[in-house]
Amino acid sequence: MSDVHPRKFRIALLPGDGIGPEVTDEAGRLLEAVAVFEPSMTLEMVSFPWNSDYYLEFGSMMPVNGLEILREFDAIYLGAVGNERVPDHIALRQLIFAIRQGFDQYVNLRPVKLLHGGSTPLAGREPKDLDMIFVRENSEGEYSGVGETLFPGTPEEVALQTSVFSRKGVERVIRYAFELARSSDKSLHSISKGNALNFSGVLWDRIFTEICDEYPDVHTESLLVDAAALHLILHPDRFGVVVASNLFGDILTDLGAALVGGLGFAASANLNPTKQFPSMFEPVHGSAPDIAGKKIANPCAALWAAGMLLGYLGYPEWESEIVGAIETVLVAGNVRTPDLGGKSSTTEMTDAVVAVLKMNRAGH
Repeated sequence: MSDVHPRKFRIALLPGDGIGPEVTDEAGRLLEAVAVFEPSMTLEMVSFPWNSDYYLEFGSMMPVNGLEILREFDAIYLGAVGNERVPDHIALRQLIFAIRQGFDQYVNLRPVKLLHGGSTPLAGREPKDLDMIFVRENSEGEYSGVGETLFPGTPEEVALQTSVFSRKGVERVIRYAFELARSSDKSLHSISKGNALNFSGVLWDRIFTEICDEYPDVHTESLLVDAAALHLILHPDRFGVVVASNLFGDILTDLGAALVGGLGFAASANLNPTKQFPSMFEPVHGSAPDIAGKKIANPCAALWAAGMLLGYLGYPEWESEIVGAIETVLVAGNVRTPDLGGKSSTTEMTDAVVAVLKMNRAGH
């Protein structure tokens, strides 16, 4: 890009808990490096201490006007949330889910891609065999938060968890997936459980079939979620773009992460495609309290998520360059964190990626 006046973007950082601050620092360093390399862009990053410590002090994961504060930013970067002192359902519901639903971030985009230099537990599989992207419905479905506990603490206790599938919610996420499949020239698989979920699953399948007629150029297939899990292992090369409900997309992408080297390669974007509200980007590995503070976390997912953020801001070439730089480091094999069989630190891994970017830019 060659704007005469650099475009200024404001990024809200939510480092969170555990290894969250560690990988957020690395993502921030990467973004700062890109801002130096890219003359058409300047970045202002502001960090907010909204995490489990904040909850224990103030009784909530973020202030009551938290969404109003975040709304003034162009994008949000989240490190990780989770601490044994705060129940998970409170930490997630009051921060991640509050942002996803409050900002109508109805598309959760998760690449499942085996990078060159990476490894997979699947014998005989190569990067060309594992290259898919999941479009997960992100604002309703099984994670809508609707429900009730009846007769708590008694032998008759009953938990009611209501899934919410609206025509609007299902249609817009499926249509987004169709557009992505068309633009990337990939097949599209719809995942549901319509044979057992006789209301929500049937609605999902029916809407998918209706929209199919509008995209005759896109090869489509519908799979039950259990069959999809099987085929991800046996036939991963059949998948291109995959669209699924909130719960199914969440589970299948963790399985996908295991197939491409682990959660250290699981990047994610929570998108509001209309850009009415800011979108949020995050690695999905969680806070990993067992290694927090050791500076050994694999930062690749965090760096990849930063690349996705840059793509969202209008710099898709940087997302590609960042993924390419990670691959270059992996192929060289000299710098690897312990989860990848090496002894390098989180910082050293990021340094290596930034060095590749700098070298590539110097050659332009």
